[in-house]
Amino acid sequence: MLRRLREDVRAMCERDPAAKGCLEVALAYPGVHAVWGHRISHWLWNRDLQLVARLFSHLVRLLTGVEIHPAADLGRRVTIDHGMGVVIGETAEIGDDVHMYHGVTLGGDTNEPVKRHPTVEDGVQIGANATLLGDITIGEDAAVGAGSVVTADVEPGATVVGVPAKRVDD
Repeated sequence: MLRRLREDVRAMCERDPAAKGCLEVALAYPGVHAVWGHRISHWLWNRDLQLVARLFSHLVRLLTGVEIHPAADLGRRVTIDHGMGVVIGETAEIGDDVHMYHGVTLGGDTNEPVKRHPTVEDGVQIGANATLLGDITIGEDAAVGAGSVVTADVEPGATVVGVPAKRVDD
């Protein structure tokens, strides 16, 4: 457990040039705290303590400004920079080494009890205020530009921007 916490802090230190040190990140980065809080609420959720998990995730949201449903699946070294306003829905799946900025939404597009939130594969970067909707897949090492609205799959390594998001050549 302690190793995973250090791993999360180290990942943020590497990705945020404004970080003055790992102690600062551990003590004063709400995106890191939101991920840690999610790990606790996810553990509770998976032990059939859904109400407790939801209440704990609500407390984490109040403290950090980041809302992550307890059932969402987050990989290792997920970082949320300037996390205010991030929303991650119930059936979202996020791989390892994903980095996202403030205002990102991983939202659903149906009221049916099915997989309805995005899958974000390893190494993806999601810009500020990007909205990803529905049961779509953002391929490994892809990038989603700030303010983009993504409603279709994104190929691995691709960069998408705009409303609606379209692939751009590097």
